[in-house]
Amino acid sequence: MTVKLILERKGYDVFSTTPDTTLSDAIVMLAKHKIGAIVVCDESRAIKGILSERDVVRVLATDGAEALWKPISETMTIKVSVCNEKHTINQVMETMTRGRFRHLPVEKDGRLHGIVSIGDVVKLRIEEVERESEEIRTYIATA
Repeated sequence: MTVKLILERKGYDVFSTTPDTTLSDAIVMLAKHKIGAIVVCDESRAIKGILSERDVVRVLATDGAEALWKPISETMTIKVSVCNEKHTINQVMETMTRGRFRHLPVEKDGRLHGIVSIGDVVKLRIEEVERESEEIRTYIATA
């Protein structure tokens, strides 16, 4: 099971924005699209950062409402972990657990290609376990 399988099932759509977007506008995007993170890219879709709900909470707690009018380049996580379509589900789970984050951008040829969330990973893993369980039941019933 790979990241490619997740993206084929859920789609390659990913919301992104530019580093000069204000925090206020980014929050509106997160709410409007019901997402927990937005990838920050340059004009060529190269990943420059990621802004998560946690980043928003942290900056509002320290800077207050003044932070809403600053560019997200001042708030976003710059050191972004990424994966590619060949990564396995287990590798992605390990990366997310180790980094303590819930969204992992997928990169292809140095550009944003998709995004995988912990929900996507858990859903696929549950489907895999249920399929294996059914195969075992069928095997036992026919043995």
